[in-house]
Amino acid sequence: MDFLNNLMNTPLGGDKVLGDYLTIEFLASILGSVVTAILILIAGFIIAGWVKRRIVAIAERNPKLDETLFHFLGNIVRWVILGFAFLIVLNTFGVQTTSIIAAIGAAGLAVGLALQGTLSNVAGGVMIIVFRPFKMGDFVEVGGQMGTVKDISLNTTELADLSNVQVIVPNSDVWGSTIKNYTTNKTRRAEWTFGVGYGVNLAQAEQVIRDTIMADERSKTDPEPFFQVTNLGDSSVDFLVRVWVDASEFFAYKADMTRKVKEALDDADIDIPFPCRTVYTVAAE
Repeated sequence: MDFLNNLMNTPLGGDKVLGDYLTIEFLASILGSVVTAILILIAGFIIAGWVKRRIVAIAERNPKLDETLFHFLGNIVRWVILGFAFLIVLNTFGVQTTSIIAAIGAAGLAVGLALQGTLSNVAGGVMIIVFRPFKMGDFVEVGGQMGTVKDISLNTTELADLSNVQVIVPNSDVWGSTIKNYTTNKTRRAEWTFGVGYGVNLAQAEQVIRDTIMADERSKTDPEPFFQVTNLGDSSVDFLVRVWVDASEFFAYKADMTRKVKEALDDADIDIPFPCRTVYTVAAE
């Protein structure tokens, strides 16, 4: 203040000297704020990148963790740090950030409501990646669709169905429905129902069925297979057969055994009945 008073009292004109001084001081202040802002932004980018790399490295060090999820989380953390850095820069220039934060919150709510379906897909994708109900290459049934998993993203799961047609299922449908994974377990239990005529020797029929199926090298004896009469139908006595097989062989094995048992029963002259209808005609008097 003494310096300013002296300037005001100088015979050269205090107003001019004071104006020049204030202008220099203002420019120095602005320059200092700009330099501070640049340093804050540089520090923000450095810290954000470093934190993201550390998060991604967690998945790279552990093969059991999914890289997609950690890249996603790393990006979220990176943008959060950059957002804080931007708010600090605004504070440096004297901007009130309270109203800006409130506006961002309101905008975020509006965007969230507008993108509700998309966000639910992202949430479903995160749950799939975290809990891993299936992985690439698994044969699954999800969201009413069946096929081999080809890709898992944050929004959708891509399948190739039995005809090798691409099927894309939204992750909200995948996570919100029952998931059947046919690949998780190494073995599966194949099941058939074979019907024979009422006049057939049941012991002989059972032996033919058992010998035919168990002669195949794919049939497993442990757990023990099941061969029993379980139903007396309208036109047949039904055998329920359950045999364990490697999951990778399931479909071909079940089809092969269906054909071989039918051929074996024919060779043994064992009747395989089928529904038939007898029509009686009565002549008019």
